[in-house]
Amino acid sequence: MRTFVIGDIHGGLLALEQVMKKAQVTTQDTLIFLGDYVDGWSQSPQVIDYLMDLKSKQNCICIRGNHDELLLSWFQGKKEEVDETLWFKHGGEATVMAYKKLTEERKQIHIAFLESLEDYYLDDKNRLFVHAGFTNLNGVTYEYFPKLFYWDRTLWETALSLDPNLTPDDVLYPKRFTLYKEIFIGHTPVTRIGKTVPVQKACVWNVDTGAAFRGPLTIMDIETKEFWQSDPLNELYSNEKGRN
Repeated sequence: MRTFVIGDIHGGLLALEQVMKKAQVTTQDTLIFLGDYVDGWSQSPQVIDYLMDLKSKQNCICIRGNHDELLLSWFQGKKEEVDETLWFKHGGEATVMAYKKLTEERKQIHIAFLESLEDYYLDDKNRLFVHAGFTNLNGVTYEYFPKLFYWDRTLWETALSLDPNLTPDDVLYPKRFTLYKEIFIGHTPVTRIGKTVPVQKACVWNVDTGAAFRGPLTIMDIETKEFWQSDPLNELYSNEKGRN
């Protein structure tokens, strides 16, 4: 039995199938998905179908990403929650086009899946899994603004800028990094700092390796930190733009 964490998929079913095969995932393994299943490549509905099927066979934790919430708000007609022009530029158009091919019955099943997503997951070893981050200095259960679980970037920005000479007992050490043994996030691609593999800063592991753009999708064993990656998504979907 192993536990894997999977970064942002963004409609890239082919990449998800690749990493599952490369990591030799079995039904005995636990899978923790960090969110952003949709928006980017053309197979967002198929990714959700795949995840629902997985959940029927094995232990899967599916975290809510900001793009998943945008799609749900769009389905629910909450126009004040979605700037359609901006959303379409960031992958939403491919998702909307894909959903035009689904029956109303199938859409309702997907809406139920999106509603079931979790804001975060905290395991029995005090390891936190969250799409983006949190801001409350006392931890996720005290967060005043739940949307920050899937929109925040300050956690990762703070981790990137942290003086490596600081120790957790230093008065200047960010309290957020002392609360959990490890924090696993996606949301902000490591390609922004020129990387295409998971990056650890302080206790934070970022496993969004840029699958929405020209990077690969990553699956990582949370114990050993061994990871497996798909081909770059722009190669798997060579006739599409993704979010490029």
